[in-house]
Formats: sequence, structure tokens, C-alpha cells
Amino acid sequence: MKIVITLILLFLLFQSSTILSQDKDLGAGLILGDPSGLSVKYWTSESNAIDLAIGYSFIGRGAGLGIHLDYLYHVNNLIKSEETLIVYYGYGLRFRFPDNNPNVFGVRGVSGVLWYPKNLPIDVFAEIAPSFRLLPTASLDFSFGIGSRYYFKF
Repeated sequence: MKIVITLILLFLLFQSSTILSQDKDLGAGLILGDPSGLSVKYWTSESNAIDLAIGYSFIGRGAGLGIHLDYLYHVNNLIKSEETLIVYYGYGLRFRFPDNNPNVFGVRGVSGVLWYPKNLPIDVFAEIAPSFRLLPTASLDFSFGIGSRYYFKF
């Protein structure tokens, strides 16, 4: 059922015929890692964004539906390169709904690197996120992800 909901969200997102591409606004794509699924990023300013991922985690006791929501800060000129490489960091919330275990809630920090290929309305990213699980018991977890998003203009 959880995978069906994720697939329906993906289908509805990509069915809009009035969407044109642009560099920064709203990006949607896929993330592979922990969780693997849909990744959405909305830029609130030139250097800040909100990031949401909904997917399935296949790792350990936490295997099941995973959701995280982060507020991100971007540092544009930290990596000197001819390519557009941006370092980002932020904080957020993490929710897990494991298949055979109690639901999990926690907070997370995230850091990563973002690459914008020239003349394409996409990004490619890699990130790591230590998470402090608060409920049902306290512990430290780590998440990771690589992915790509296509940017739309409404």
C-alpha cells in the first residue's frame, strides 16, 4: 500500500502538461539510499531550500516507509571548479514507519554536495545525514542518499 501511494504521487506530479523547465524553483526526482524514492526540493531564496523525500528503506530493523523534511542552506563558492558544485547543510525531521516495528520519529542534520550540469535543468546530489531518533527509544542513526531532480516552472 505504501509503495502504491508513492507511485500515485509520482504519476500525478509528472502528468501536468503546463510545466516548463527552469534552473531553480521546484525540482522533483529520485533518491537512492536510505530511503529510496521520490525527492522534491523547493527553493525559498537563492541560498535556501526545503527538501522532502518519501520512499522505502530496505536497511535493517527500520525497513519500511521513510519520510524526511529538511531546511537547507547552500554555500555556492566553497568548491572552486569550472562546474557548478554547491555544498549544502541543514536540519530537519525524520519519520519512519517500519514494517514490523514501532513507528520512529527523530531529528536529523544533513550535509551534501550538489552539481548543476551546464545547460540542463537538473541537479545531481549526494548527501549524508546523521539522525537522532527520539521515539520510541533514543539512538543515533545515519542516512545517506544520491539522486537527481528535474526543475520545473509552473
